[in-house]
Amino acid sequence: MSLRGFERISKYKNSDFPLPVRKTKYSAGYDMAAIEDVTLLPGTTTLISTGIKAYMLDNEYLGIHIRSGLSIKNNLSLINGQGIIDADYYNNSDNEGHIMIAIYNHNPHNIVITKGTRIAQGIFYQYLVDETDKEHLFATRTGGFGSTGE
Repeated sequence: MSLRGFERISKYKNSDFPLPVRKTKYSAGYDMAAIEDVTLLPGTTTLISTGIKAYMLDNEYLGIHIRSGLSIKNNLSLINGQGIIDADYYNNSDNEGHIMIAIYNHNPHNIVITKGTRIAQGIFYQYLVDETDKEHLFATRTGGFGSTGE
């Protein structure tokens, strides 16, 4: 196993659905696609399943960004601007680390996303761990979305 990468969650383990890849030599982001068809209702946020999870080093996170073409052409955005997948989200007890993309539909009409549509990009980032924080952080993640509190 490499230092960071993607795997299918167990529900899609035997699927031939492609794992995220960078499309060019200098692409920063790994394209992520919808694993199933979904309809985005007007003025609402919808969680779109990708069928994947990501593993990485302890001092890294995966930043989730909406694909600009999808966003601009369809008037969509990530509800939280940028998603953050922490290293300890991988294989958590609630949802196995399944990456879900939270997209808000700004339109007055439905938008249909079909299986295989590239909806987001994931970029691996490193961050600094403050020594004073390390002394106080002993909690272990025990769940998925919202598991570290509000």
